[in-house]
Amino acid sequence: MRRRLIAAALALLLAGCSAPLARQEQRPPAKESTFVYVENLGVVTDWDPASSYSNEIIAMQNIYESLTFYNPVTKKAGPRLATAWRASPDGRTWTFTLRSGVTFHTGRPMDAASVKASIERTMASKSGASYIWDAVETIRVDDPLTVTFTLKYAVPLDLVASSGYAAYIYDTAAAPDLKKWVSTGRDAGTGPYTVAGWRKGKSDELTLKAYPAYWGGWDRPHYTTVKYVVVPEPEEAWRRLLQGEVSFVHRLNPALYRRASRTAGVRTADMPSFQTAMLLFNTASGPLTDVRIRRALRKTIDYSGTLRVLRGAASPATGLVPDGLLGHVAGRSPRQDLQGAADLLARAGYGPGRLPLRLTLTYAQGDEDQRVFVQRLAATLEPLNVTLVAKAMPWEEQWARGKKRGQDIFLMYWWPDYADAYSWFANVFRSAESVQFNLTYLKDRDADALIDTLPQLTVTDRAAAQKAYAKLGRRLLDVQAAAAVPWVVNYQRAYLSGIQGYSDNPAYPDVVFVHELRPVG
Repeated sequence: MRRRLIAAALALLLAGCSAPLARQEQRPPAKESTFVYVENLGVVTDWDPASSYSNEIIAMQNIYESLTFYNPVTKKAGPRLATAWRASPDGRTWTFTLRSGVTFHTGRPMDAASVKASIERTMASKSGASYIWDAVETIRVDDPLTVTFTLKYAVPLDLVASSGYAAYIYDTAAAPDLKKWVSTGRDAGTGPYTVAGWRKGKSDELTLKAYPAYWGGWDRPHYTTVKYVVVPEPEEAWRRLLQGEVSFVHRLNPALYRRASRTAGVRTADMPSFQTAMLLFNTASGPLTDVRIRRALRKTIDYSGTLRVLRGAASPATGLVPDGLLGHVAGRSPRQDLQGAADLLARAGYGPGRLPLRLTLTYAQGDEDQRVFVQRLAATLEPLNVTLVAKAMPWEEQWARGKKRGQDIFLMYWWPDYADAYSWFANVFRSAESVQFNLTYLKDRDADALIDTLPQLTVTDRAAAQKAYAKLGRRLLDVQAAAAVPWVVNYQRAYLSGIQGYSDNPAYPDVVFVHELRPVG
């Protein structure tokens, strides 16, 4: 969802590829080669696989692995550390068969007992994205390669187990105080790469090296070293890519991306993501408690114009759920209607010739797309006698203010922890006494009741789940007008043409699964 926003403001894009096949022969790569990933923000904020919930996902997904892996082609969970699984008809019992011959980087074997220990430790941490396991009542070791989960209520546990956060399986016996042990830049994963060096706060922050005993094997050309370097300025990242000093830039501004698409020796990738930009309206206090004003604001947004000015960095949004996920509703593209907005404002006593309206908005500091959007919105509102007071803020400060209901409009991005639309509704729109990401502060019992049906319906009746999602979208956006969704983020990458096998996976924010790449030339 937004966690990487929590610690790192807004790194925008997602990447990945298919799960690797098991290899019988395990040996280190024969030839040295290095893949260099450019990040515009610091890479690691938390080394603990239980609580990690930020930028370090780009490295952690190459160090640690989960039971399953989301396949964006089939739109289902596929094998990773588990090779097969089955669910009971009611969706409350799930049994996973584990891959044999897998070892942790500590040398110990990965088995059912270590899976149970990992997930129970993550659950007990009550941090990061550990909530994904809230449905789990018990975990039972049936045999060394079989583990069974009993749930308090049905959830799609195969998708949960593919989460980009909090689903890692790790060696809990690596140290008596595992959190302290990993905090210095050590790891206890099963992935193809292990930590070789960490220089916190430095430009060349993190280096990974190949784990020779990786279950996926090294019998084809692979990168043996992965480096993560921090380059804040897009122009500098582009220069270093042109000079061959770096391999992959996960985001360029639109002008640089267009140059990249015309440059020999550079490849580009462009695809929609699971990430939506959302304007969350304060339904609990201030002028936006009046639903007429909220509906008016939705009509003032220049949806098609936003797509034009973002020049390829955005796709149309047709609701809360982006294309590719259960719950997406096609054909509901909103349109600007300034006369309709003026009429609604007039009914509320505002607008031209009536009372002036002053609204506050917060958005992410350093995000050019959000800045451009906010400037255009302010210019649109001015002739309607509405003044928009916008403030760019670091994410932590913006979020802290939001939890105190300190704004009328909160602009942020959202994406799911795993490839399921439930998190948009349960985390952002469900009623709650304490404010976390429910930054509309909405209290709607009917919506809550419908939200609570989603996990079980997703498992037992997907057609009914789709109808429930559509009904929720109409209630939250059209009836309550609690939010507006101006665009879906597009991921635009640039990388050296000698890299083969790269593809984006929207379920894993900005991750390049380096073991799947093939260095050529």
